[in-house]
Amino acid sequence: MAALRICRRKLDEHGVTKLRAVATEACRRARNGAAFCAEAAREAGITLEIIPAEEEARLAVVSCAPLVSGRTEQLLVVDIGGGSTELVWLDLSSVPPQDRPKALMRLHTGFACADPRLPAVRVVDWISIPLGVATLREQFSDVGSDSARYALMSCHFEEMLNEFAPYNDVACQGQECFQIIGTSGTITTVAASHLGLRRYDRAKVDGLRMTAGQIDAVVREYLALGPEGRRRDPRIGRDRHVLIMSGAAILQALLRAWPTDQLSVADRGLREALLFAQMSADGVLEPGPA
Repeated sequence: MAALRICRRKLDEHGVTKLRAVATEACRRARNGAAFCAEAAREAGITLEIIPAEEEARLAVVSCAPLVSGRTEQLLVVDIGGGSTELVWLDLSSVPPQDRPKALMRLHTGFACADPRLPAVRVVDWISIPLGVATLREQFSDVGSDSARYALMSCHFEEMLNEFAPYNDVACQGQECFQIIGTSGTITTVAASHLGLRRYDRAKVDGLRMTAGQIDAVVREYLALGPEGRRRDPRIGRDRHVLIMSGAAILQALLRAWPTDQLSVADRGLREALLFAQMSADGVLEPGPA
């Protein structure tokens, strides 16, 4: 609530007249989620909208659209949150390469294309897994060994993916036509550690491609550091060291499950997608490439 009051003060300082504030898995799941939203409106003057998992998944795709390669025909977008992880599998093969980013951005109106005259992305499947960096860590908080807890978290999350394997039903010739884009604080932190950044630089992280081997090397280093070493590591930061291993467990489980050894890193998410959707609805976006 204190953070929301700060947001309210900044909104007032900048004279903001139009905004959209959303809540996700924590409020979807919490018994007092609606009561919290009512208190936010009363105490901070911010109306929070609890959005469904499908919209959260769509917005993750929209935000990552500019990072899609022109060679990509099958795309998996992964958004690792605090309470849940959204995965969306998309078939881009029927959309001309130059139109793919814009076709993905049009998904902010829904997974079905609103205009049949436009080339459409086909949503093969999507899922919202009720495990994120906070909820997965809580589930195994009673395991004393750091390495054992990590292994259990990763295996458990991989089991949750058993029902989500649409790549068995799609044709993809080689790894070049398949792309995973991942967005989350975990993924950007792993990327920053890989680059050896002692001060975070979004320009170097956003759009970076990492191999599974590079990610594995960072995770092995995190495990070797142990909880105290991770807390002191400036690349991780004191606000993320507690949750970095549960996020890494999710990330490695995902890379074991899909037919590629690369991940595109996205330092973008709901915030950027919400801005795009509002700009699109108001008709103020410039024409041209995405």
